[in-house]
Amino acid sequence: MATIYTVSQLNNEIKDLLDAVPGYRNLLVQGEISNYKAHSSGHHYMTLKDKDAAINAVMFRSDAMRLKFRLENGMKVIVRARVSSFPRTGAVQLYISEIIPDGAGALNVAFEQLKAKLAAQGLFAPEHKKPLPPFPGIIGIVTSSAGAAVHDMLRILNKRYPLTQVRLFPVRVQGVEAPGEIAAAIRYANHYQLADLLIVGRGGGSIEDLWAFNDERVAYAIYESRIPIISAVGHEPDVTISDYVADLRAATPSNAAELAVPDQAALLQNMDAAASAMASALSGKLRHARQRLNVLSQSPALSSPTSYMEQRRQSLEHLKTRLIAAENQQIQRKKQRFIGSTAKLDAMSPLKVLTRGYSIVHGDNDAVLRSVHQTAPGHEVRITLSDGSLKAVVSEIKEDTK
Repeated sequence: MATIYTVSQLNNEIKDLLDAVPGYRNLLVQGEISNYKAHSSGHHYMTLKDKDAAINAVMFRSDAMRLKFRLENGMKVIVRARVSSFPRTGAVQLYISEIIPDGAGALNVAFEQLKAKLAAQGLFAPEHKKPLPPFPGIIGIVTSSAGAAVHDMLRILNKRYPLTQVRLFPVRVQGVEAPGEIAAAIRYANHYQLADLLIVGRGGGSIEDLWAFNDERVAYAIYESRIPIISAVGHEPDVTISDYVADLRAATPSNAAELAVPDQAALLQNMDAAASAMASALSGKLRHARQRLNVLSQSPALSSPTSYMEQRRQSLEHLKTRLIAAENQQIQRKKQRFIGSTAKLDAMSPLKVLTRGYSIVHGDNDAVLRSVHQTAPGHEVRITLSDGSLKAVVSEIKEDTK
């Protein structure tokens, strides 16, 4: 008779069977990450797939803490894992202990790591970005002389602003030697001050083709450049380390040429508009000056200078007469005030009192005696009268008893 299993029994037996296979305990599996999710618990859930199949996978927090890079959908990896099943659902899945980047995935990891390092050093800081010259006299292009990108840039620069001169610094733009050549060209242009603006880049390609512009040497050369730099690498979706460091990022090399120089057609339109505005402003000033001249020419000072001067002389004489009259009135008022003050002072003068029969008695130290207590019998006093003074001796003191 066949054995009847519950679902739980079956799932647990499947798990035991998988766990019993030695080869399933330490597998290396290659695939691409999809449906990636980092849980708040620290566990990482994902699907590992190739073109024909897919398998669920999980990396627990204890293993994920050893990751040196950020997992992303589309990243190709090689994982070290064991195969087992989850009894609750019966789903077979990988339990990952280690993830190694594979192919382009490794380049993505290297890109992120270098990006984080250079950002921490301040190479991407906005305050280090230099403004582009509005009318560059010389533009240097650091790129391959054999690529289509340089021809597109030359065509656009000549069409938009033929006044600028272009200097090509030919370099390899992919391969092992490319980063050193690109960095050396940038430093060479700076050392001899060979350009007002540099365009550094190449046409599109795979991430491997563009990798020279993710090199640390190129990044430092761009950062240290005294000449403003436009980074023009690949197509619009492509982003390299050079784009982050440069003073301006262009979507394509052709776009870099457009950003580097003004459009001569737009400049001519602006010049025409400015000329029209200047002519209009000058015409307005001339019209205003002509009106002002007409007003002045009809003024009395110009139409009849002699009459005008006579009128001004008469006005001046009238003003002079008014000033003299005002001055005399002021003097008279002050004179009367002075006389009144003098009369008051004279009326209050001690000498005036003496002429009416009064006298002043001085005691010791010539002090004026105001009380009988200030002297004594036998003391000598001096009496001042209106026409002189005399000395006397006190023979008797009689105090008023009122």
